[in-house]
Amino acid sequence: MARVIAVLNVIAWGGFWAFGYIALTTEPTETRQMMIALVLAVAGAGVGLWAYLRLVRESERRGYARPRRHVLPEHETPPGTEGGA
Repeated sequence: MARVIAVLNVIAWGGFWAFGYIALTTEPTETRQMMIALVLAVAGAGVGLWAYLRLVRESERRGYARPRRHVLPEHETPPGTEGGA
């Protein structure tokens, strides 16, 4: 499943860059083409970001990447001390 998500990630980011370029270089008089390219670029960015975050989660779960750092217990505030008194 991770390979499918990785392929989806590459295709989505490629779509983002391609349609983003089209949206930026379209003549201002062709607003319909510009808006369609913009919507496709935003969709590509959204899917690419989602797929990237899924790949990061999968690589942490499998042990390919280090897990996220967590706050050490001595740095946590004890319950009931928030807000000062």
